[in-house]
Amino acid sequence: MPFRALRPAHAALAAGLAAATLATAAGAQVLTERNMPLAIAQEIAQATVAACAAKNFNVAVTVVDRAGQVRAVLRADRAGPHTIEASRAKAFTAASARNVTSAIAETAERNPAARHLAAIDGFLLLGGGVPVKVGDEVIGAVGVGGAPGGHLDEECANAGIEAVKAKLR
Repeated sequence: MPFRALRPAHAALAAGLAAATLATAAGAQVLTERNMPLAIAQEIAQATVAACAAKNFNVAVTVVDRAGQVRAVLRADRAGPHTIEASRAKAFTAASARNVTSAIAETAERNPAARHLAAIDGFLLLGGGVPVKVGDEVIGAVGVGGAPGGHLDEECANAGIEAVKAKLR
């Protein structure tokens, strides 16, 4: 009996939700999102490799767009072959999580549940991935692999982003 008493209420609720959904869909706007242009991706990659080379680090650099898709890759003359994939994974992780990979790695060390982030295909929980932002909006990320420590990879990534800061508007 209680089930039948609730049926009209359920029907009214469903009708209200359907009307709200249709009104929302009708008023929906096309999203406008900023994204990583090729020219800036190339500049970041070049400036990042140069920043690491100035410290005698042979690295690979990958710059991705907001969706984690590769826009530019550079590998310094003596960088190891593994550095390309490491830089790509760090850039993907930073873009996807919209955070520096060193902070994500630190969280994973302290929080047992966060350790499962490493199981996400393409994630690499090592320092060296930095989001590229216009204001608070992440438009992409840069990942660096090959310096003797993730903190040094991150320093080079930040230097590469700093080199194009005036264009990130």
